[in-house]
Amino acid sequence: MILEKIETRTARAGVIGLGYVGLPLTVAIASAGFRVTGIDICSEKIARLKQSISDIPDVTNAVLAPLITSGQIQVTTDFSVLRELDTVNICVPTPLGENRTPDMRFIIAAVQQVAQYLHPEQLIILESTTYPGTTEEVVLPELNTPSSTIQVGRDFYLAYSPERIEPGNSTYFMTNTPKIIGGVTPQCTHIAKTFYAQFISKTHTVSSPRTAEMVKLLENTFRSVNIGLINEVALICDRMDLDVWEIIDAAATKPFGFMPFYPGPGLGGHCIPIDPHYLSWKAQMYQYHARFIELATEINNEMPKYVLDKIIHALNLQRKPLNGAKLLILGVAYKKDIGDIRESPALEVIRLILDKKAEFLYHDPYIKNLSLDERETYYSEPLTVDLVESVDCVVILTDHGAIDYDWLVEHAQRVVDTRNATRSVKKGQEKITKI
Repeated sequence: MILEKIETRTARAGVIGLGYVGLPLTVAIASAGFRVTGIDICSEKIARLKQSISDIPDVTNAVLAPLITSGQIQVTTDFSVLRELDTVNICVPTPLGENRTPDMRFIIAAVQQVAQYLHPEQLIILESTTYPGTTEEVVLPELNTPSSTIQVGRDFYLAYSPERIEPGNSTYFMTNTPKIIGGVTPQCTHIAKTFYAQFISKTHTVSSPRTAEMVKLLENTFRSVNIGLINEVALICDRMDLDVWEIIDAAATKPFGFMPFYPGPGLGGHCIPIDPHYLSWKAQMYQYHARFIELATEINNEMPKYVLDKIIHALNLQRKPLNGAKLLILGVAYKKDIGDIRESPALEVIRLILDKKAEFLYHDPYIKNLSLDERETYYSEPLTVDLVESVDCVVILTDHGAIDYDWLVEHAQRVVDTRNATRSVKKGQEKITKI
């Protein structure tokens, strides 16, 4: 029965968690013709969404508004609507807890709500990034208890399909990025695949949820390790007085056997700084120490301190100490042209600057205000000639495309460039310190 509903797009779909993953997913499902109910515990977010106001840059108000107005998308904080839904996608955060171990609180809370309203012919899909075994060891026991009258694979269906969202990517987005799917049983996989095929152009099934969970961790650990490698190469090149950016560009001319990665002030975003810890933690249960992963993490975590050293060096060239210096931080988002500060390395660089008694201002066209720990709230400053000329050093931590870097270097006293944003600047290269 559920297959017929999915194929005719009469199934009532639901998404738990309306953040960077859940809201774009909700819009994609609704745009394919399904009626979708989005559920989130944040009442303020739900109130904004009911007014067609999106907090997610990849979902514009213009795209959201007709879906909300028509009722194609409904949003609520009330989990009891789960009893009316045929499909449920769980897209809740999976942060790290104490000692950088997986924090399953949000998954468990969401699944307990699903369990309360679970009914026959319902498809449940976990999308939150997590360690191999979560779907079968954490989610399934909550849904398929010994006293359950309905059984997985026969009465209800459970699968894992990792999210593959990259905020700000205008080439690959929800509907044209292949979807990995692993069900608890073959029928679970088949039904989940049929569901995703309605709104995603290509699907790829794997043998189990554990395999699908591992796929996601491999993807992001691959990036973390390679970024760690190139960060270490950058440190070596610095000692040898070589330009790592020129070296990477030259190596990238090889049409095979090389993929360019780039150094930076550290790792940021909701996946790459976190996901390798899930894999490393799980590996320990099998008496395996993930040395390669942990070494890359160690190197990446040291990059903010390396940036601080570069700032100190740039100030020394002006015979100025860091203590009491006035710095302009250019960009606090974790990557260019988005308004996302999750795990941004800029935050750690700023903390280090403040600990050394320096003063900072910041400009980021996508981040209007910024709070650090228990410290005060800071606000993005207009990027003016007076501002740039008034500071001792400009530190580029995010290479937003809207910035005129020729203009910036012209008016700055010194520039520390952690992203090679000034590579095309024609005048004033002597002012620039790069990592």
